[in-house]
Amino acid sequence: MKFLKYLPLLFFGFLQAQEEIVHSVYFESAKFGLNEKQISEVVDFIKNTDSTRIESIQIYGYTDDVGKEAYNYKLSTKRATAIQEKFIENGIRNKIIVTIEGKGRILIDDDIVENLPEKRSKNRRVDVVLNMKPLPKIIIPGFYTTIQKNHIVGDHIYLENVLFQRGSSKLEFKSKTDLDKIARLLLKYKHLKFEIQGHVCCTPPYQKEAIDMDTKKRQLSTNRAQSVYKYLIFKRVPKDRMTFKGYGNTVPLGKGTQYDRRVELVISGI
Repeated sequence: MKFLKYLPLLFFGFLQAQEEIVHSVYFESAKFGLNEKQISEVVDFIKNTDSTRIESIQIYGYTDDVGKEAYNYKLSTKRATAIQEKFIENGIRNKIIVTIEGKGRILIDDDIVENLPEKRSKNRRVDVVLNMKPLPKIIIPGFYTTIQKNHIVGDHIYLENVLFQRGSSKLEFKSKTDLDKIARLLLKYKHLKFEIQGHVCCTPPYQKEAIDMDTKKRQLSTNRAQSVYKYLIFKRVPKDRMTFKGYGNTVPLGKGTQYDRRVELVISGI
């Protein structure tokens, strides 16, 4: 059973959104040429990244705030173009480079910035931005976000919108809306029996359960499970198909405290 407790961590860990990865190349003042070390590092940055996930490359050039605006705009463009040319020379496909743009100078407040020369040196740069395709969803058998037709005993249904305020077991409007959908599916798949499991967050390690601020009793996770139980009864799901139990803080998801104030359904019979 210990292994099952940590499966949700894996389940949520792989549902990642699209991401950006940035590598910066820094230049000497008024220069746009690249030395061998800079070329090697920026090309390796691209080649060492999973090519199947690179959706596009954007290249943005910048300068410090010294000099005229028109000059700095041209210099920043030359810096971005220099990176593009080295990519092409080293076999990186031009068609995935969707942006080559000089942004000009980065203005700073020189009366309040400490170590102004260092600050300016960080602004004389090109940012290479890799836009990455999302990691593929890795679905772990037995974990779902809604009711399915063909469940087996032990399947978890994580009610992602059935969340609670801290210290509360009261169902909010959004939670009830989600439970309405769940109830309709439970009435459709009449063979399923299940345990309603309540959870809490943010208690000390030595205190596994939390206090319900309404009842003043240390049974918050149980009360949360019971709130869902009562609501499903109200929606005409038969009592004999359901049980409920509180698990305190013993099964965190690792996704943030707001997601640990939750309820799950676990299939107990089919």
